[in-house]
Amino acid sequence: MKDHLVSQLQTLHADAHGWALHCCDGDPGRAEDVLQGAYLKVLQGRAVPAGTGELKTWWFGVIRYTAREESRRQRLRDSLPARLWRRLVPALTDTIDPRPHPAARLDLDEQARQLRAALARLPARQAEVLHLVFYQDLSLTEAAAIMGVSAGSARQHYDRGKARLREWLLPTLTPITHE
Repeated sequence: MKDHLVSQLQTLHADAHGWALHCCDGDPGRAEDVLQGAYLKVLQGRAVPAGTGELKTWWFGVIRYTAREESRRQRLRDSLPARLWRRLVPALTDTIDPRPHPAARLDLDEQARQLRAALARLPARQAEVLHLVFYQDLSLTEAAAIMGVSAGSARQHYDRGKARLREWLLPTLTPITHE
């Protein structure tokens, strides 16, 4: 049984590593330690799925708990993908080219810097739920389970975080043109 579980977790490793990075404020060394600790809990039988729900949700919960247990309470706020940017700022959806003109790259770099700065200002729960939903492609219900909060609470943090980012970022945006 344990070998089967470890095999299943291996398929989730890339996503789990990304989640561990989030839980460790982007520090790759700390993320590796947390992930190793989470795997160790499984191998030692200290973390066993209840058999209900999604394996990924349970596994992310173990990683989150392990990170907290090791006093890694800082949250990653500066590596949400450009997809988050496009969802938060619908006005740019049609103007962002994945391969921007070199002149536009400077504008994108500045906007990415502004996004990272705005994310750093968000309360930890808001940043956490945005990371789980946008970066990890989880539903709000799954994010709530990982965060250990109700679905309603996760929805509230999600809505408030998006609203704050819009409020902070929309006035500073300049349309990106491609020449």
